[in-house]
Amino acid sequence: MIHRPALGADPVANRRLLQQVLDTVTAGKLELPPGVHVIADGLRVPAGWTIRGAEVAGAGGGRPGTWLESIGATGHPVLHIVGSDVAVSDLGLRPPPADPGEHGGDRGTAVTVGDYLYADAPEWIARVDLRRLHVDRPGARHANCVALMGAIRDVTLHDVTIRGGYTGVAVHWGAVADDVSTIVGPTYHPHRLTITDLRVRDAIEGFYLSSVHDVRVEGACLRDVEMGFRLLPGDNTDRFVGSPVVGSAITIADVCVRWHGPRYAVRVAGWGRSEIDGVVSVLRYRDAEIRGCTLRGAGTGETWSPMVIERAEGVRLRDNVFESGSPGDSTACCVRAVRV
Repeated sequence: MIHRPALGADPVANRRLLQQVLDTVTAGKLELPPGVHVIADGLRVPAGWTIRGAEVAGAGGGRPGTWLESIGATGHPVLHIVGSDVAVSDLGLRPPPADPGEHGGDRGTAVTVGDYLYADAPEWIARVDLRRLHVDRPGARHANCVALMGAIRDVTLHDVTIRGGYTGVAVHWGAVADDVSTIVGPTYHPHRLTITDLRVRDAIEGFYLSSVHDVRVEGACLRDVEMGFRLLPGDNTDRFVGSPVVGSAITIADVCVRWHGPRYAVRVAGWGRSEIDGVVSVLRYRDAEIRGCTLRGAGTGETWSPMVIERAEGVRLRDNVFESGSPGDSTACCVRAVRV
């Protein structure tokens, strides 16, 4: 069934109408009309829904004709996907300014799939498809833009353009707990994820992967960022799952980074310090590779490196190019090139 709600100038009415459709109508297709539609707060998207805006001709970052702009102050994502078999496409998203703090990576976003912390053991969210999306939050640097967290699998991001924010796409494990200091396990680790044709600009960071497995990121352009990307074990690594698959089958390929931060363009770490008891543990990566990436720019701190590797011997590096120099200098590509 296709639903085409009539949206107007009242943000409260718009939000109420859309959430009512999502909550009370049999799941189907929700088609949003062209234009900028302001909503008073974010929307929860249950299982089975396809949400799309006006179709954009062509690929490669064309501006969508339909935008959802949230003005809520609750920290809710513009779209919080809480069920399986969901597709979102051809849509622009403008989240309001938010500062959710160090452990609020799933808050204040344009899109969150899953959650970081759960009150009870969650059901896995599977088969989510996000494509031809734009996220705009210029000048806002405290909250992430897209968060893929916790008990999620079989998720695809394709042809996504992000401007502003802290991290463009944050991929993080989740757990049952009231807060990060009371986790008792089990933990839930995103897997079977594919991220292709990602474009991030003017953010603190392009993307990160924390305590995941079976993930492929390929063909990303990260411009004017302080950090390009990070591959991390999570602060509890795999202590609560005891599974050999966490940290395996990870590919990051063909990513171009233009960076200007103080420390590094890429960080790959195998160690994590628990927020629970301060214990340091090491995640053993297997079948993990970073290849064909180009890192352009130079650090602004006293000590910097294009790529920092910390106790991550299981990650293969192949055909990556470092080109140092000022990222605003047209000759930067010719200053120094090192292939690893």
